Amino acid sequence: MARRAELAPTVGLPARLPAGQPKGEALREILETHAETLGPGAPLPSERLLAEHYGLARMTVRTEVDRLVTEGLLYRLHGRGTFVAEPRVAQAVLFSSFSEDMRARGMRPGSRLRAQELIEAGPLLAGALALAPGALVVEIERVRTADGEPLALERVRLPLERFPGIDGADLADGSLFDLLGDRYGVELAGADQRVVAVAIDAEDAALLGVEAGAPGLRFHTLARDREGTPAYQATSLFRGDRYEIELGQTRGS
Repeated sequence: MARRAELAPTVGLPARLPAGQPKGEALREILETHAETLGPGAPLPSERLLAEHYGLARMTVRTEVDRLVTEGLLYRLHGRGTFVAEPRVAQAVLFSSFSEDMRARGMRPGSRLRAQELIEAGPLLAGALALAPGALVVEIERVRTADGEPLALERVRLPLERFPGIDGADLADGSLFDLLGDRYGVELAGADQRVVAVAIDAEDAALLGVEAGAPGLRFHTLARDREGTPAYQATSLFRGDRYEIELGQTRGS
């Protein structure tokens, strides 16, 4: 198993690079197409085999493979080789729940509840939620999954006064959006959101099934209802190898 990628055949690869194109760019396009054909988890030929197959310098091959690893199409396992990564889940511009996002992509959303408890709001949290300092807040921590695979760590804080009994609600697999709408009549209209790129620490990496130091995206969210009143504050850590953000941008006049 340790030499699986090294022994992967070059069957399915074009016999030569296309003419009239920079060699590195041509190799990258070939590898992108080949990875899509192989599917997630499949090994790629080693850099040595690719260099020999196309008559390229090892450094040229390594540069293009590195680029595809950085972009999330491939991943490396130390001592084993390079493999095709799982496709990333893209967050749309519209404000939607995790469950809605996953179902829209044909995936089964799920959760593993880690904690659900009452805490007192400190000054920063109280200010964000328009509460008095020391007000009781329900803090819910979950590992969010897609088709059973961990994708994100989520910590949500909601004011108990506005959502009485939510500290005992069953959120092991349920949608928070649905709960707020069905039980409390709160329709979420939008959110203020900030995203930061981070290296995932060892404790969180173990929960997400990645190596310590792997790239992640940390979302800081303040959700508001139709009247603009804060409904909850959340921090979510997503795996960088499985999640990306889609943005539509326009130029001002």
